[in-house]
Amino acid sequence: MNAQPISRFPVPDIADLPKDIAERILAVQEKSGFVPNVFLVLAHRPDEFRAFFAYHDALMDKPGNLTKAEREMIVVATSNINQCQYCVVAHGAILRIRAKDPLIADQVAINYRKADVTPRQMAMLDFAMKVSQRAYEVDEEDMDVLKAHDFTEEDAWDIAAIAAFFGMSNRLANVTSMRPNDEFYSLGR
Repeated sequence: MNAQPISRFPVPDIADLPKDIAERILAVQEKSGFVPNVFLVLAHRPDEFRAFFAYHDALMDKPGNLTKAEREMIVVATSNINQCQYCVVAHGAILRIRAKDPLIADQVAINYRKADVTPRQMAMLDFAMKVSQRAYEVDEEDMDVLKAHDFTEEDAWDIAAIAAFFGMSNRLANVTSMRPNDEFYSLGR
């Protein structure tokens, strides 16, 4: 295991956290076999932890026209352009698992335009990247492209919300110097 600190900010002990946060972290640990560092780093501010994960879950765990793997593709592609090592590594692992493909996360992270994705997924990622980098340029033409690939207005909102939420997450991860857990590197390979 890596001896480097996981954050430049204080990281609380699970035993010292509010009960609801400690229970959530322990449930994740039980399911995955380790505690992803994002949970420990963000637990430094309990109210923000709750808000962050409530919105995360609302975006990433909802049923809809986007698969869970496609949602993770958005996170990996936009996190790469935002230079967020933690999110590329962690969500890359989740993408490999959800897509049942050991190569897709690396392809999407390095250059999604050359990745083995469908034309529909390419349109989704192009839109997510535009939202991530130039949201002020989004116009009806972008919506028409999505519609041509059978995305609804609600899907467009989901794509935009995921790109926007992870833009915030990427910035927090970078400012806190959040380190990816060693376990993420081999998951789904």
